[in-house]
Amino acid sequence: MAGIDGLRDLYGLLGVRPEATDDEIKKAYRARARELHPDTNPGDDVAEAKFKEVTVAYEVLRDPEKRARYDRFGPEGVFGGQPAGGGFGFEGGLNDIFEAFFGQAGGGGRRRGPAPGSDAEVRIGLEFAEAVFGCRKEISIRLPATCAACAGRGTAPGTEPVVCTDCQGAGEVRRVRQSLLGQVVTSVACSRCAGLGETIPHPCAECGGEGRRMEESTFTVEVPAGVDNGSTLRLAQRGAAGQRGAPTGSLFVHLVVTPDARFERDGDHLHTTLSIGLAQAALGTEVEVETMEGTHAVVVRAGTQHGFVERIRGEGVPHLRGRGRGDLYVHVLVETPSSLTPAEDELLRQFAAARGESVSPPGGGGGDGVFSRLRSAFG
Repeated sequence: MAGIDGLRDLYGLLGVRPEATDDEIKKAYRARARELHPDTNPGDDVAEAKFKEVTVAYEVLRDPEKRARYDRFGPEGVFGGQPAGGGFGFEGGLNDIFEAFFGQAGGGGRRRGPAPGSDAEVRIGLEFAEAVFGCRKEISIRLPATCAACAGRGTAPGTEPVVCTDCQGAGEVRRVRQSLLGQVVTSVACSRCAGLGETIPHPCAECGGEGRRMEESTFTVEVPAGVDNGSTLRLAQRGAAGQRGAPTGSLFVHLVVTPDARFERDGDHLHTTLSIGLAQAALGTEVEVETMEGTHAVVVRAGTQHGFVERIRGEGVPHLRGRGRGDLYVHVLVETPSSLTPAEDELLRQFAAARGESVSPPGGGGGDGVFSRLRSAFG
C-alpha cells in the first residue's frame, strides 16, 4: 500500500543503527527534520512526504513500548495487524498513519499564514585570549530584513490584503475522491494564495509584497568568557526576517579560536611548560611563569625531576556556566646542556667524581667502548 514501504526500516529513515541510544535517535531526527521540513522545502511534495515518514519513525522509536513492538514484530506491530486480505490495518496510506500519530489528516498539518524567517549561520575568528576572557565582536551579514517602506506588511501605502477568493481565507482547498471505503477528503495548500489565506492586490513597490528585502546589517556580538573552539552562540531574532511580519529566525554564530603557542587548553584548565637547568633542578630556585594575565612566581624545590607538574589554582579559563576558573598546570622540563666551557666541564667532572659516577674522559671519548676501538682502528 502507498506510503508503507517507506516505513519498513525506521532506523534507516533516521540513519541510525538498531542499537542506537535515545540521544542518538533524537539527534538524528533533529538533523533529518531540519533538512526535510516543509518550511525549508516549500512546494516540494517529495520532501514533505519524507518529512512525515521521518517524523513517524521518530515517534515510534522514541517510545520504548512502540520501539519494542517494532523490533519484535516489524511495522505490523506498530501500524496495525494483518487483515484477512493482506496489508496493514491502515488503508489510507501514510496520511492515515500520520493522522493516527498526530491527530491530523493529510495536509491538515500544513502551516498556514506567512512563512517565518529561516535561521542563518556565520563564523567568526577569536584570539585565544578573547575566547578565555570574552570580548565584543562586530558582525556584518546580509539577510532578508523587514521592509521599512511597508513595515513588513507587503502592501502599498493606503492598501490592505484581501481574503483569498479561492479558499475563503482558509489557506487550503479540500478535495473529495471516491474510494472503496467511500468518500476520502484531502486538503492541499491553496495555489492562488500559496496557503496564506489572503492576497495582496497592490503589493509594496520596494519588496514586491514579501514584506522583507535583502539588506546588510552590522551589529556587535557579546562573546562570553570561557568559550572554546567550535562553540556556537544562538542569537534570537537575528536571522532572516519572516514573510509579511512572521517571526524572525535565529542567527547561529560559530566560533573559531586561534591556538596560543604558550598554552594548551584542556576544558577549563591550561597547560604550559617551564624549562630549567640541571643546577636549578638539583638545588632549587624560584622563577616567574607566564600566565594569561601576567606572571606567577613558582618555587622549584631542590631535587625536582624532569616532568614534574606544578599546579597553580585559579589561573585557568573562567567557567562558562558558573563562577570560578580552572587551573594552570606547569610542566617542568629539565634541560641538559649540549655544550660546555672548559670550566663548566671541569666542575661537572668534579661533581661526578664526588658522587662516584662514571663519565666519559675529556673530549667526549668513550673510553674502551665500541666506538673508541673503531676510531683507533681507522685512525
